[in-house]
Amino acid sequence: MQLTQKIRIMPTTEQECVLLDLSEKCRLIYNFALAERREAYTNGVDGITYIKQQNDLPKIKEEYPEYKIVNSKVLQYTLRMLDADYKSFYALKKKGDKDANSPKFKGKKYFTTMCFNQSGFSVKNSIVKLSHKHPSGVALMFSIPVKFSFSKIYQITIYKKDKDYYLSITHEQPEVMYEDNGLYQSFDLGIIKQTAVNMGGKFVEFANQRPDKYWEKAIAELQSRRDHCKKYSRRWHKLNKLHAKCKHKSANQMRDSQHKLSHKIVNNTKANTIIVGELSPKKMCQINKHQKGLHRSLQNTGSISRLTGFLTYKAKLVGKRVVEISEVNTSKICCVCGSKQDMPLSKRQYICDCGNDIDRDRNSSINIMLRYLSENGLWTSYWQFVSNLRQTGLAIVNHSQEAITSKPQGDLGYV
Repeated sequence: MQLTQKIRIMPTTEQECVLLDLSEKCRLIYNFALAERREAYTNGVDGITYIKQQNDLPKIKEEYPEYKIVNSKVLQYTLRMLDADYKSFYALKKKGDKDANSPKFKGKKYFTTMCFNQSGFSVKNSIVKLSHKHPSGVALMFSIPVKFSFSKIYQITIYKKDKDYYLSITHEQPEVMYEDNGLYQSFDLGIIKQTAVNMGGKFVEFANQRPDKYWEKAIAELQSRRDHCKKYSRRWHKLNKLHAKCKHKSANQMRDSQHKLSHKIVNNTKANTIIVGELSPKKMCQINKHQKGLHRSLQNTGSISRLTGFLTYKAKLVGKRVVEISEVNTSKICCVCGSKQDMPLSKRQYICDCGNDIDRDRNSSINIMLRYLSENGLWTSYWQFVSNLRQTGLAIVNHSQEAITSKPQGDLGYV
């Protein structure tokens, strides 16, 4: 398994000048390649691809020797980033996104990310050395903190964020072999809390910290004050800087809380298989177009999809596995009798005519477990789980299996 570790570095003044010079050359290569693609598109010329532009690099270096100071891999990856930007643009246009914009030229103040892929770097005694041929002769050598140790490094990326420089090291991380121990735990992922049920029929709930709610008012106020100023004025720049700072703090605190929560979930369960519902936040917002609170909690926060990613890689490190299955209708179907009813998000308690009165998230987590066990033919575990639920007062009947495993057409990923 490949993981990426971000490490902040403190370059000297001489090293910073070299980094800025190398970044400028990468920026110009990006802009020249972009101009070539735009001109070809305007004239209706085909054949301007990443491979063609990569093969032209030796000719560019002969005509403009100043580009020889940059490692060849770095220049190639810069062209690859442009190709990825274009592919993303074409994919959005193909889907009918009218707001999709083609890649734009990078300004003079833009620091181009430099990627040393497979070569162009060396690591010895916790010292990273990046290859270049800058006429100053200043070596780009940076130390790695002792707490980090990497067995095999595939790629090193150097980038700048908020006047700070960082190394992003992609390295090999050994996995622990997964072994099915017959214990399962299903999760209903939500914005407010994460609700789980295990094979013994016991529930556990983890409340989300939601630091974004703490910063929401301050960010909205700063944005309002900034928008009432003359654009690019001194006051506008001041408020814009504060606005960006608050958003970064909110995002960092959200990411930190999800790291801690995912670590707690993975390391505090005996089950080697963790089942989570597969949701699409984008489609959820398209269905509920007028629920502004829901949109603000889902969009650009990583409240669900990022947590699933954290759970997945943390589970692999300890020999466990995270499985995503469809969560369609799991909140609408009664886990006892299998009947179906509408469950808007404002309705937090599931009350059925059969007498089932249960929290909607608990009902959903039970249905996710039943769906996984039945779809994978784990009937011994299925009836063991049902038997344990009956001891808690939830008399699951046989025909609920058909309702749980049924998948309606036109799945939009919303429950």
